[in-house]
Amino acid sequence: MARDRNTEAEFKRPLRRVLVSALIFLLAVIFLIWRIDSPRVERFRAAVIDRVVPNMEWALVPVTKFMDMVDGFQSYAALYDQNQELRRELQQMKAWKEAAVQLEQQNAKLLAQNQVRLDPKLTSVSGVVLADAGSPFRQSVLLNVGSRDGIVDGWATMDGLGLVGRISGVGQTTARVILLTDASSRIPVVIQPSGQKAMLVGDNSHSPPVEFLEAPEQVRPGDRVISSGDGGVFPAGLLVGQVTLGTDQRLRVALAADYERLNFLRVLRSHPAEQITEAGRLIPPPIAPDTEAAETPAPAEAGDG
Repeated sequence: MARDRNTEAEFKRPLRRVLVSALIFLLAVIFLIWRIDSPRVERFRAAVIDRVVPNMEWALVPVTKFMDMVDGFQSYAALYDQNQELRRELQQMKAWKEAAVQLEQQNAKLLAQNQVRLDPKLTSVSGVVLADAGSPFRQSVLLNVGSRDGIVDGWATMDGLGLVGRISGVGQTTARVILLTDASSRIPVVIQPSGQKAMLVGDNSHSPPVEFLEAPEQVRPGDRVISSGDGGVFPAGLLVGQVTLGTDQRLRVALAADYERLNFLRVLRSHPAEQITEAGRLIPPPIAPDTEAAETPAPAEAGDG
């Protein structure tokens, strides 16, 4: 058995060498044929191509499919990159949209403030609402205006719609505003058209109640509420809101100011009314001419003894 195997191996080795040599010779001939620049060889090459290539389509199918797959993968990669780029642009557009919405809201607030009808004697300073830094008051905000801008404690603040609160605490560059909803807020108001005077009392709710009404039966939901100016706390005639009936059956005020979007506030420069500290002189009524003539004594005659 070992001898037969050795014999078979000795037979295969020369045959392998012959086949390898023939393959190398065939490749060399094909190379030479493809490299020779001769009209006859050129015609021979064309004839071989015409004869062989059409019959080799079955062999080119895998290559064609593979190239299609490569092209498809490249197209998919390009689409994926384009999709990612569009996503980034969409994200940027969303950011720009949000910025545009905020600018639009700020512009609307400023326009609303410019359209508020106030006493021409009242001037104002507009400020931006900052985050509340914390204080004993639960319903307050900070403004970016202070004593350097001439802000004084007690001045009224409004947004573009109605009264918001009053200044309570002034720093160099900031000021604190106590809102009408704060539990420490008390302002005198007038309810129109009945003319009833009352007190708007903050209770840390969005709709503070009105108290100390003289005739509550004359007040109806929807009546207009304005500041009365009593006590010199606020200027008279500032819009506060409308009367509404609360769930507790109490008369409350739906505030005109938009407390959900306090971006800008207008601080009203109000000047205290002139105080009368001393009594004036009594002015007598005018005397009629006939009465004055009757009361005047006639002059004595020269002949009277």
